[in-house]
Amino acid sequence: MKAILVGENRELVWSEVPDPVVRPQDVLVKIEAAAVNRADLMQREGNYPPPPGCPEWMGLEIAGTVVEMGDLAREKSDWRIGDKVCALLGGGGYAQYANVAYDMLMPVPKNCTMEEAAAMPEAFATAYLNLFWEGKAAPGDTVLVTGGNSGLASVIIPMARAFGMRTLTTVRSPEKARAISHLHADRVIDTSVEDLVQALRQEQTEGHPVAVAIDCIGGEIMGKCLHYLKHGARWIVIAALNGAETRIDLRNIYVRNVRIVGSTLRSRTPEVKARILTSLVREIWPLVEEGRVKPTIYSVLPITQAEEAQNLLYNSKSVGKVVLTVEH
Repeated sequence: MKAILVGENRELVWSEVPDPVVRPQDVLVKIEAAAVNRADLMQREGNYPPPPGCPEWMGLEIAGTVVEMGDLAREKSDWRIGDKVCALLGGGGYAQYANVAYDMLMPVPKNCTMEEAAAMPEAFATAYLNLFWEGKAAPGDTVLVTGGNSGLASVIIPMARAFGMRTLTTVRSPEKARAISHLHADRVIDTSVEDLVQALRQEQTEGHPVAVAIDCIGGEIMGKCLHYLKHGARWIVIAALNGAETRIDLRNIYVRNVRIVGSTLRSRTPEVKARILTSLVREIWPLVEEGRVKPTIYSVLPITQAEEAQNLLYNSKSVGKVVLTVEH
């Protein structure tokens, strides 16, 4: 089969690789679409290695068709040959086929295209993990999501709104603010003209202090924001695109019971990931099928253009998810 490998100069090459060997717990999926994530960029740069046992090529979420099953997968699951599925992977999605443990698969929601389904497992699982498990968000809470044009924000905002939360997000230009208007965030903070710290102070003064922040930006401003959160708030750090260092007033943290949480989905055990996916299908898939929560697809490109697809993320051009379709 073929997969995308990283060349000597970090170029992406559609290359021949060994076919997957189906183990007893595995389901072999013929991949039709794979989504692009910032974790893929980090892996390409050598900063985010795949978990042990995963293929060396990138790709955390896919959609496709079940074509083969191991004996244990047949015994323990209800999957059948021909089922349309989407899957969360430790790696290996930029390829024609992928071995997936049977409990890492989810059905493609009704009324979703395969491209939409491919854009869901990583983003939806990360959103659910950080909103509800780490953030303990509840109806009536105010939720801040930085990087409003990201694929993850395009999921978190409608998911939080569907559960009765007030949503704030940040962008860096009026154009990006207009581009995410379909998400209906309660407040979009354009940091090219508005100071985030002042905005959070205003929200606090007006009775809407942030209870949960899901932050991919980090950097110097993070520490300044922590003064203007709800008592007992959770600030969840999932990346640090603007820098890994900030200054924090520790007295503010313990007096106001603010929690700072570091969180990545990829580092969780397979058992934890399986529990998250089960919760997604039970609690979120009905909202997807009703059209209340859906991924925003910015661009769909053939997998042979994986480098161009990743450049959309590198250059912050995308608003929502970028998806690759797979040739066979």
